[in-house]
Amino acid sequence: MTKIETVAVVGAGTMGTGIALSALRTGLNVILVDASRPALERSLSKMKRFFSRQVEKEKMSADAASLAQERCLFAENLEEVSKAELCIEAVFEDLALKRQVFKDLERAVGPDTTLATNTSALKVSEIGAGLVAPERLCGMHFFSPAEVNPVVEVVRGTKTADTTILAVLDYLKSTGKEPIECRDHAGFALNRFFCPYTNEAARCVDDGLGTSAQIDEIAMEEFGVGIGPFAVMNIVKPRINLAAVRNLAELGEFYAPADSLQRLGDADGYWDMSSANAPLDENTVRRIGDRLKGAVFLAVLEELEERVATPEAIDNGARKAFTFARGPVELMHLSGEQEVHRLVEMVRS
Repeated sequence: MTKIETVAVVGAGTMGTGIALSALRTGLNVILVDASRPALERSLSKMKRFFSRQVEKEKMSADAASLAQERCLFAENLEEVSKAELCIEAVFEDLALKRQVFKDLERAVGPDTTLATNTSALKVSEIGAGLVAPERLCGMHFFSPAEVNPVVEVVRGTKTADTTILAVLDYLKSTGKEPIECRDHAGFALNRFFCPYTNEAARCVDDGLGTSAQIDEIAMEEFGVGIGPFAVMNIVKPRINLAAVRNLAELGEFYAPADSLQRLGDADGYWDMSSANAPLDENTVRRIGDRLKGAVFLAVLEELEERVATPEAIDNGARKAFTFARGPVELMHLSGEQEVHRLVEMVRS
């Protein structure tokens, strides 16, 4: 198996820059490619700020930070990527665009280069449908912020070779990441339940049960998280969250996006997080909490039935990517079969 010493990242947006940083901080060489010079300049500025903070926090020496930045080559075309043993695509979630990127990449890299897509929702097999060698493509879904969040979903497409998965797993472990292996199904292992969680929160707003701030407080209590679903959506942008939810719509009516999420996402707006409202009564608090848990449990039960990922992988990802105090499978065990059935039926109906 070829040792990965140089990583090419295509797309210098928030995720691409984060992926590049996660490689640079562990001593690897990076080629960051974007056709937009302003995007590359923004990425360079973010890298400088990141390494400056690392030095201030005494997590890196000034010399180590300087050397890390020198190991990044910025490029506006794919000519330089031939030097990379691993190429990670991190462009916008558009199937046609991603297919074109990989068509161009396949011509630019050597025959032994591993290819990966950072898609959060599109099928890996569909992205690689036009490749000459689709067996060397897999999914590597990093979670935001990619330079800090330890979790990466490793997605096996229908034609992905074992050697491709092994190469990616070895790379992730060498860079201190936590790989979550899963099959190429809608939502993969983690967005499969996290998107319904955010969507059900929006439905609770639609039903007049509470404000976004109030529902966040309930979610934080129920799942032991530091921030609730609306705060998360405001960080990643409701527009992006809506796109992820829409990609699950093929799974059935339960996964259809909430009205308020569609309006806000399509308008590229943000949730109002002001909290001046009177406290909710106990029954309403319980009802909101039950609906949030029911949405998570229903999605997890379905993905377990489809063998998208193992229970251990789902819980590990929930704890480390989303900071759940307990994973959803563990929560279901603690709740008991009868209670889980009640909660699932509440959101299914």
